[in-house]
Amino acid sequence: QVQLVESGGGLVQPGGSLRLSCAASGRLPSMGWYRQASGKERELVAGINNLNTTNYGDSTKGRFTISRDAARNTVYLQVNSLKLEDTAVYYCFADRSLLNWRQRGPEYWGQGTQVTVSS
Repeated sequence: QVQLVESGGGLVQPGGSLRLSCAASGRLPSMGWYRQASGKERELVAGINNLNTTNYGDSTKGRFTISRDAARNTVYLQVNSLKLEDTAVYYCFADRSLLNWRQRGPEYWGQGTQVTVSS
């Protein structure tokens, strides 16, 4: 069983930045992030595979940057110019496919880390 450990969430002011990290207990081809705001469905934030192919959700293109350190089995999410609507629980994911997770959903999930954007 793959374990995912997230870190980096917290309270941030509008316009601020933060970086989320997620470390996996093993090496998998794809990792990334989804988020879920209160009362809303979970949505894709970004994903990256070991070919460095990236996928971003429609609402996260431009301000979010995903990267990975393959040697550390770790994926990062840099978020800039945070908005109130970015408030959500951010979930790390991992998958054994390169791209199939986009259609069927990822196989492995972290516990989630809360990001709150508030003044």
